Amino acid sequence: MEYILSAKKEDGCVFCNISSEEPSAENLIIYKGKLSFVIMNKFPYNSGHIMVMPYSHKGELSELTQEERIDLMDNLAFSVDKVNELMSPEGCNIGLNLGRSAGAGVVGHLHFHIVPRWNGDTNFMTVFDDVRVVPEHLIKTYKQLYTKFNGGE
Repeated sequence: MEYILSAKKEDGCVFCNISSEEPSAENLIIYKGKLSFVIMNKFPYNSGHIMVMPYSHKGELSELTQEERIDLMDNLAFSVDKVNELMSPEGCNIGLNLGRSAGAGVVGHLHFHIVPRWNGDTNFMTVFDDVRVVPEHLIKTYKQLYTKFNGGE
């Protein structure tokens, strides 16, 4: 409800707008690498749903430099490891939606989704009303992920 009622930054790309900020529970940035960063999804499919993206505003993999691709993949692997250590999921979905018709909510700034999965993690709510039930508050999950990603236990 806070998000729905809050003022929105509509100018420019939402990811570019926050990419220069320091990690905080307000912006949901978990980790900042050299050329890419990790952020929680404000509208998670599951607890621990995060995204890994380059700082640069590029909408196609072919637009990335080799150094950006390497950094992005390294942070993707690092992120999966940290989510596995913290949340012990039984699996993970990793996805990249290129273009609006492919499901990209933010077109033009590519980002990988990492969604931790557990057997039985879906329920009747999705079938009846396209609603997801996330069992833990977003900020509590953020604090745990931030600590894990930045060297804490």
